[in-house]
Amino acid sequence: MTASTETVARNATDSVNEHYDVIVIGGGSAGLSGAKIMARSRRSVLVIDAGAPRNSPAEGVHNYLYAEGTAPSRLTEIGRAEASRYGVDIVEGTATGATARENPEPGTSRFTVEVTTGAGRTHTVGARRLLMATGLIDVLPDIPGMRERWGIDVLHCPFCHGWEVRDQAIGVVGTSPMALHQVILFRQLSADIKYFQHTAPDPTDEQREQLAALGIEHICGEVAEVVTAGGALSGLRMADGRVLARQVIAIGTTANGREDLVADLGLSMTDLKMGEIVAGRYVAADPSGLTTTPGVWAAGNVADPRAQVINSAASGASAGATIHMDLMTEDTAIAVSALRQKKASHGHEEWLQEQFKKVGDGKTEMR
Repeated sequence: MTASTETVARNATDSVNEHYDVIVIGGGSAGLSGAKIMARSRRSVLVIDAGAPRNSPAEGVHNYLYAEGTAPSRLTEIGRAEASRYGVDIVEGTATGATARENPEPGTSRFTVEVTTGAGRTHTVGARRLLMATGLIDVLPDIPGMRERWGIDVLHCPFCHGWEVRDQAIGVVGTSPMALHQVILFRQLSADIKYFQHTAPDPTDEQREQLAALGIEHICGEVAEVVTAGGALSGLRMADGRVLARQVIAIGTTANGREDLVADLGLSMTDLKMGEIVAGRYVAADPSGLTTTPGVWAAGNVADPRAQVINSAASGASAGATIHMDLMTEDTAIAVSALRQKKASHGHEEWLQEQFKKVGDGKTEMR
């Protein structure tokens, strides 16, 4: 066992404390990045990770500077080890409920979260702040065989996985007016592109001209099935029975942020619109990640379905820093209130005398 995995093993336990400064729900790039930056400012942080990342089927993570091509599971292992180094507690389990307390005393838990661990035990944990980093779910077209190949040779993002399939025979399956945008992006990566219209609307005359100019074959009719051979994708079977050979399929998904605990915390999902198309749903937040519920931040794909891994990590760090500063403001106000109470109970002059002592030459110094 390596040093990094030893650290994770010590922290991914079935026990948690009763109270934390911050609970982070979700242990992907956004959650671990936010947890680490808060822990480095000496905040007590619990990360609850259900272990179902969006990118788990992918062979590697791309466009993540200094970690190009790293397997998602390895990136999680590294992130956990880094966060654990600064005292973050990590529990493998599911946050099954959350409650915002009414009028909590400053400095006490504003929220309670129910956590069910992998061993089936349930804990109630308090936190002054919450960071939602629960990710999203890709809703795929209802075509037999497609989900089984998802993340392997059925892809959605040319920026995430396009380089890896360059120069291959790529079929783009249309399900919305955005499909032709995807066709053009993948055309930059391969000269062998076929556009399967499937359920997308008919192209305009201008779009047909673009397809012709780029040498892209336009195939009408619905796709009935993803065909495989020898453990790899081999083509698409059309509704009329034709099988057209392809090595890779590109599709558009509906990217829905996970709704775990959203209603519990007084939040709602917002439609992600591209023109008239609803391309997904997310939790609205300001640039720092603060949601409409005070004390709750959101980062990563749950707040921005279009974010790649590096964007999610950055948003987690931004949210974590902002949460720490918010807590620091509260901590300072608590300290000032305590000082004023002490001054009021002792009298101002007596309080001043307590703060200073006389020294031999008549000078004073602070106690």
